[in-house]
Amino acid sequence: MAFPRILVLGATGRIGRILQGCWPAERAIWQARPAPGRTAGVGWRLADPLADPAWAADLAGEVGAVLGLAGVTPTTPRPEARMAENIDLGLAAVRLAAGLGVPALLASSAAVYGAGPGPLAETTPPAPVSAYGRAKAEMETRAAALAAALGVPVTALRIGNIAGADAILGGWRPGFALDRFADGRTPRRSYIGSQSLAAVLAQLAGRADLPGVLNIAAPGTVEMGALLDMAGLAWTPRPAPASAIAEVALDVTRLCALVPLPPADAESLVAEWRGLPQSAGK
Repeated sequence: MAFPRILVLGATGRIGRILQGCWPAERAIWQARPAPGRTAGVGWRLADPLADPAWAADLAGEVGAVLGLAGVTPTTPRPEARMAENIDLGLAAVRLAAGLGVPALLASSAAVYGAGPGPLAETTPPAPVSAYGRAKAEMETRAAALAAALGVPVTALRIGNIAGADAILGGWRPGFALDRFADGRTPRRSYIGSQSLAAVLAQLAGRADLPGVLNIAAPGTVEMGALLDMAGLAWTPRPAPASAIAEVALDVTRLCALVPLPPADAESLVAEWRGLPQSAGK
């Protein structure tokens, strides 16, 4: 399958840096907002999509898809005051894709599901418990409505944990503590390797038959403690509080019908993380 040139919005975030470390340079056009000291190198565009909706009009015919990664996460400075930007940036990506006449893939999150029991399928009603999850859920709803009005295909990608861009491998520090449940296990989550994610996004961007919502993860779950052990990163167990969620499992039946993936395991996840360029995913 041909790999279309992809316009990546919000390319300076963690997923954007992963893609830069995995994709050939000629496969993408990278967008970032103007910032002090930031310059536009080859293949880059500095633009604020909220202030200048027509910034990419000259790219018509040059790209085959828009990948919207731009947004506010819980690690963004003052995130509570900026969560609504996720909605505005998602809608801007839809309008941009419609103007270019190409599909859009919008980065959402498994956080839209909240703490519901798994496996969590795309048909599971969203029940977000965090401001981030609520913002992403509203972004999905409003983006789908706008896409229908504009006649442009849009897919919301509910992405699970990404090894290396997560709070475990990516957030490890000396003295790291991790919940351990009464059965001796640590939290289990749906994961995908960083390089696998890059390959999946590349393949999805080349398809015209995507559903409106798609979970993104490898099949199965992985214990967080197993990831740290495989990476040789020391951690201290602590009793899991009553509010701790033992498992968040995404149903990836839809995804694997489009892009077959092997089950996730700690060894392959850590290997993919270590195989990235040093700056990617940090």
